[in-house]
Amino acid sequence: MLEKLIVMLTHNDVTVKDAKEIFEENKDLPVTNWGFKDVGLEPEKMKELCGMMKAAGKTTFLEVVTYSEEECMRGAKLAVECGFDCLLGTLFYDSVAEYVKTTNLKYYPFVGKVSQSPSILEGSCDFMLEQAEKFKAAGACGVDLLGYRYVEGDPNVLSAAFIKASCIPTVLAGSIGSEERMLLVKQMDPAYFTMGSALFTKNFVKDSSFRDNLKAVVDFLQKQ
Repeated sequence: MLEKLIVMLTHNDVTVKDAKEIFEENKDLPVTNWGFKDVGLEPEKMKELCGMMKAAGKTTFLEVVTYSEEECMRGAKLAVECGFDCLLGTLFYDSVAEYVKTTNLKYYPFVGKVSQSPSILEGSCDFMLEQAEKFKAAGACGVDLLGYRYVEGDPNVLSAAFIKASCIPTVLAGSIGSEERMLLVKQMDPAYFTMGSALFTKNFVKDSSFRDNLKAVVDFLQKQ
């Protein structure tokens, strides 16, 4: 399970200002996958932080939660300029997919109808599976599913059904912040899942540090 965890240095869907310091304090922990969002830091600081992560041997993820074609293209270009390994999010646009094909990025666009901030997810499982087929044909490496932001039914039912039937790997992103939910995610078996805000709100070790909370998550996942 631990190899599926992507630690996101984000809180309330924004990259935290001290992301660089937090990464430095935690990079020795056995977490391979690290990332953050395209909002909250200036581009040069994003590039510096991504470089630090890669220098530490980490796989890097930029999640872009924007909805217009122009904003999604901007996010994809930012991911390339900063040197990220993987791009999570963006609504799917043919232009963005064509651009990503010219790069070394692994692309995981959103499935479903994603809107608002913080994001919500709408749409049927069948609709999302049809999208996954289309995205795979367009060269996507996988998809980004905001399963626990689903507002039209049971998030667990939707997420499990989609992950099981999808033709392409799934990153389950957002609102995974308890041991109970991590066990549910284990049963679903996505390619990856993200965790960010729960580490900053200290869901696992109250009145303690980010590191103590991340270490608690690492210890829990190593037993699974």
